[in-house]
Amino acid sequence: VQLQASGGGLVQAGGSLRLSCAASGRTFNSYVMGWFRQAPGKEREFVVSISWSGTANYADSVKGRFIISIDNTKNTVYLQMNTLKPEDTAVYYCGASSRFYSGTYSLTDMDYWGKGTLVTVSS
Repeated sequence: VQLQASGGGLVQAGGSLRLSCAASGRTFNSYVMGWFRQAPGKEREFVVSISWSGTANYADSVKGRFIISIDNTKNTVYLQMNTLKPEDTAVYYCGASSRFYSGTYSLTDMDYWGKGTLVTVSS
């Protein structure tokens, strides 16, 4: 599976951005797709995951602000980020996991990673 993330940029606090993760390669719907982020000086952390049935799990820090969606026809996962805060500043990575959990995912759960896309939220 090859993953290509895009959509990062600079936005003011309170603004919105939409990230995309396009997948190619193996059967896309065999994997759970997820977004992680890594802020400067911090470890990469889980943000949200979604299965092809549409079941999503969000980190508490983004619940109510971020929305993940999936377009089966385009093999693309989207992350709509609203009400952005400076603490959302990070490099965002999309990943794919062959493991199906009802909760959050760890770094080691992900089988494939895309290159990150930088999101900068100014105060």
